Amino acid sequence: MAFKNKLKKDLGLFDVFAISTGAMFSSGFFLLPGIASHYTGPSVFLAYLFAGILILPTMFSIAEISTALPRSGGAYFFLDRSLGPIMGTIGGLGTYFALMLKTAFAIIGIGAYAAIFWEVPTKIVAIVATFFFMILNLIGAKKTSAFQKVFVIFLLIILTTFIIDGFFSIFNTASINKESITSQFTPFFSDGIGGLFTTVGFVFVSYLGLTQIASIAEEIKNPERNIPLGMILSLVVTGLIYGLGVFLMIAVIEPTTLATDMAPAATAATQFFTWLPEKAGVLLMSIAALAAFASTGNAGLLSASRYPFAMGRDKLLPAIFSRIGRKGSPVIAIMFTTVLIILFILLLSEEGIVKLASTFQLLIFIFINFSVIVFRKSKIESYDPGYLSPLYPYMQVAGIVISFILIIYLGWMPILFTTGIVIMGLLWYHFHARGKVKREGAIFHWFALLGQNQDSELENELMTILKEKGLREGDPFDETVINSKISIYKQPVDFKDLLKKVSDNYSAALNLNYKGGIHKLIHFTPDESLISLPGVLVFHARLKEVLNPSMQIVISKNSIEGILPFDDDFDIKRPLHICVFLVNSDNYPKQQLRMLSRLLDILEREDVVKTLINMDSHREIKEYLLQNERFVSIKLKKGTPQSEMIGLQLKDTQLPSDVLVALIERNNKTFAPNGSTVLLKNDILTILGEVKSISKLYNTFMSYEIDD
Repeated sequence: MAFKNKLKKDLGLFDVFAISTGAMFSSGFFLLPGIASHYTGPSVFLAYLFAGILILPTMFSIAEISTALPRSGGAYFFLDRSLGPIMGTIGGLGTYFALMLKTAFAIIGIGAYAAIFWEVPTKIVAIVATFFFMILNLIGAKKTSAFQKVFVIFLLIILTTFIIDGFFSIFNTASINKESITSQFTPFFSDGIGGLFTTVGFVFVSYLGLTQIASIAEEIKNPERNIPLGMILSLVVTGLIYGLGVFLMIAVIEPTTLATDMAPAATAATQFFTWLPEKAGVLLMSIAALAAFASTGNAGLLSASRYPFAMGRDKLLPAIFSRIGRKGSPVIAIMFTTVLIILFILLLSEEGIVKLASTFQLLIFIFINFSVIVFRKSKIESYDPGYLSPLYPYMQVAGIVISFILIIYLGWMPILFTTGIVIMGLLWYHFHARGKVKREGAIFHWFALLGQNQDSELENELMTILKEKGLREGDPFDETVINSKISIYKQPVDFKDLLKKVSDNYSAALNLNYKGGIHKLIHFTPDESLISLPGVLVFHARLKEVLNPSMQIVISKNSIEGILPFDDDFDIKRPLHICVFLVNSDNYPKQQLRMLSRLLDILEREDVVKTLINMDSHREIKEYLLQNERFVSIKLKKGTPQSEMIGLQLKDTQLPSDVLVALIERNNKTFAPNGSTVLLKNDILTILGEVKSISKLYNTFMSYEIDD
């Protein structure tokens, strides 16, 4: 099966940081601190810092699963594929509601800050803004990564200035107002440690944006590095700004006033920015707040609407939710989500919205941490995260326990409401989706250790994801192709003779006993070691005796004759022209799967059999298998820029230091050169290296055609 319409991996580390950070800076900083201080008093700034620390286990779990399952749908997709469609339904609905509630709270912030300048009802402004965002989403308007980066830089500059100026103002006047400032922090815990824990759970919603990285994992370059590092940087920066910024609000706003203030950042700014014209600081903070709320509101509606869309596509919700409009947007899902957000704005208090959003999110965090344990215990080889959570499983257990404790401290009303959503999800799955969904989650593979059945569909899907992810940095696929042994048969060849020769080659090259390890490559169980494609047969095996991966390629101009003992049990797609053998060490099962996936991706190209059987050059065949942006082929011809290399030893050429001449074809024979190899006229060089250097070589040399 060919894979099309894959999303481009063009998001780097700063993109990850900007998307995560931008999604967190809105209501958490500009609206929530005053409401949150009602539960714990001046110690509310500690609640923000503790919440940032306590979210670490879940952040590590999200980072691991995101590098293993880079798919749209985020937490819903994780839970569905790990715990099964029942928990996927519950998790999808829980995340959906959490996102809608956070979005509703952010949009209310637009009304709260608009009221600073105009006498307008907060909730009416919020409803109008919601309809505006709905229209933007329906016509397909979306926030680009470039805009997000500019927005985050602007926001960080303003907030950093606010913090620096605020601390300067406080310490500059401390000798005069020392007693006044001290009184702002007394009593430090207005409701004891219990109040602090309640506040930690309450402000957890401020870090919800951290989970949005899961939805864009498919588009991130070098995800093993950029996802965890980007999330950690975002969490550190956001946590510090939350803690320091809220500390300043407490220092300058009277406690009873702060507890009811819907725009505490703007109120604090009235006592800072004295070096600017009057009210300029308030205006600046308000503009930043409105931009943050608008960005979060629009992106929140977009993200939330994708949950019913994804669940409709997976048959967990009615198919109508997966309908796409003329502009390419899920119209029904967007409109339905808009209606629910408006209902939350009208029916719930700001405090109620935050408590429900935090409770739902904490419940999802419990499930996500448990999912990592399930995936690891399932022993599915194609579960191949590029980043592994540290301190497994203690980190995940800690994440589960922390989330559970914080849910308890949030009170019975949000717990009962969340329980109602869970029950609703169970009933909905039982009566609507149960007969329509056939897949099961990774947890069934864990149960398989106890004698239950596994779900082959999940393994196939994970293999599909593995193929789309491609090779990992350091996987020696190119080196294996370069060193592969190629046999081209122009006369008919018998299957058993072919296999005997391959076995002999492997036995000699790998120093293996024919009746020992390599014997397994030929006498195998077909469903474990053989893949049949039209005209192609792929043998793959992992052997303890092998240290490094090895490949042999057999190409027959005529159809390969004869049968194998397993022909009756396995569907070989004849006529058969190509056999590829890939052997790797038993110590690297996941590397073998990635290399096998890359090989299959190549062998599933259109007209691959016709292309390969028409090639007589080993170099051409290997270059066809390499075919990527990390190599270039150059022919040394007189009258071209590369003619300067003719007569030089390879070590004396002026090639970039990060490239390697892997192959030379000379007089229709291909060999691997060394530093003392003298380059001759009409030599064809296959050069591997870093993308930038290869691109430079291509632009320098490839304006001249190569004559075969």
